[in-house]
Amino acid sequence: MRTFIGIDLGSTTTKAVLLDENQHVLGRGITNSRSNYATAARVASEEARVDGRFTLFRRALTDLDGGAHRFDEFLAALERGFRLEQFLEQLTDLEVTCIDQLKAERFAKVGDSLREALGEIFLRLRKEAPELYAPGAKRKSDFFRDIAGSRFHVHAEAIAKEAGVGHDMLLNAYDKSIIDVENRPPSGDLDDKFRRAMARVLGDTKALSGDAASLTTAIEGSLGIELAETYLVGTGYGRVTLPFSKEHIRSEILCHGLGAHMMYPKTRTVLDIGGQDTKGIQVDASGIVENFQMNDRCAAGCGRYLGYIADEMNMGLHELGPLAMQSNKPARINSTCTVFAGAELRDRLSLGEKREDILAGLHRAIMLRAMSIISRSGGVTDEFTFTGGVAKNDAAVRELRQLIKENYGDVVININPDSIYTGALGAAEFARRAVDA
Repeated sequence: MRTFIGIDLGSTTTKAVLLDENQHVLGRGITNSRSNYATAARVASEEARVDGRFTLFRRALTDLDGGAHRFDEFLAALERGFRLEQFLEQLTDLEVTCIDQLKAERFAKVGDSLREALGEIFLRLRKEAPELYAPGAKRKSDFFRDIAGSRFHVHAEAIAKEAGVGHDMLLNAYDKSIIDVENRPPSGDLDDKFRRAMARVLGDTKALSGDAASLTTAIEGSLGIELAETYLVGTGYGRVTLPFSKEHIRSEILCHGLGAHMMYPKTRTVLDIGGQDTKGIQVDASGIVENFQMNDRCAAGCGRYLGYIADEMNMGLHELGPLAMQSNKPARINSTCTVFAGAELRDRLSLGEKREDILAGLHRAIMLRAMSIISRSGGVTDEFTFTGGVAKNDAAVRELRQLIKENYGDVVININPDSIYTGALGAAEFARRAVDA
C-alpha cells in the first residue's frame, strides 16, 4: 500500500499524518519537539505508522461477525500490550545507558554499589510496568521520559537509603542517560512488538471478544500489508532543520490552509494558534491560500505565552482553560506582552484578584490579538475553522466564539478534535499530490 507522510514540526510538539492514496487518514502521531527536530520527526512518523496499523486491524475485524465495534476491548488491550512492549524496550535501553555512565572516573569508588542500586531500580520499574498499562490506569503522560522519570525518582529515593548510596549520584546517572535514550526512538521491529502484544492479549481471556484463531488471522493479515512510504513533506516552525531537499518542504501557511480545507471543504477563513505563532489565513474553494497574516516575532497570544502564564501560576498548561471557565468577572488585561505578563500577574494576585478572573481576562486578550490578525488577513467569512493546540482550550474557544459573533454575526465555526494535526494533514496531501500530479 502506498502511503504519504506529512510532518509538522512545531516549536512545542511535532505531528505526523499518514495518508493513503485515496486521501484517507491511516494514522496520526505526536511527540515533544524539544530541540532535536530530527528525532521528533522520526518518533512522530513511527507513531503515525503504529496508529495506521491499528486502522488496518480495525478494518480487518469489520469482516468478522458483529463488526469491528465488537472488538473494541480487544483492540484496546492490544494497544496497551504494544505500548508496554515499547516501554520495556526503552527501559532496557535506559538501564544499559545508565550503567555505561558508571564507567566515568567520578563513579570509580562507588561503581559497584551504584550498579547494584540501579539494577534494583530497574527491577522494580519492570515489575510495576504492567500496572502502568492495565485497563483504566491513569498516566499523566504517554511520553517515555515523563513516565520513566517520575517512577525512577520515586524508587531512587527509597533505594538510595536502603543501599547507602548517594541519591544525587543515581539521579545524575539518569539525567545524563535519558537524553540519549530519548533521542533514540524504539528500534525494535514493530511487527514483532505487535505479535508479542497479541500473545499477551491471547493469554488474557477477559480481553478476548471472539475466536482466538480468527483474531490472529485478521491481525496477521493486516501485518502482511506493507505501508510503503512513497513521499514525505515537512512543514512547521522547524522545517528548515529537516534533512529534506526543498521539494519536500512546504510553508506552514499553505499546509494549514489545505489541511483545514480537507477537514471542512467549505472553510474560507482559518485561524491557527500554535506554540510559536498565530496565523490568520484566507483560502478559496479549493483550499488554496489567497491571503494571510501572522503575528510579529513577539510570542504574545501563542501557546508559549500560555505556557509562561502556567509556569508563573505554578499550574499545568491544561489547567488554565478550565479555571478560566469558572470566572464570572474577567479582569481587564492591559498587555499581552510576555515580558510584562509575569509582573502584571503578580501585581493583580497581590491585590486580591481571583485567579480565574485574571485567566479569563488573559484568554480574552489573547483572542482579541488573534482577531486583529484575522482582520488584517481579510476578516471572517463563513465557514471559519480554528486549528492548533490552543483550539483545545475551552476558555480560548469561548472568547473566540463571542468575539466572532460580536464582530461578524452568526458564522459556522469548525473545531475538530484532531485540529492539532491540520498542518501535518495538509503536508501529507501535498506529498500525495507530488506523486499523483
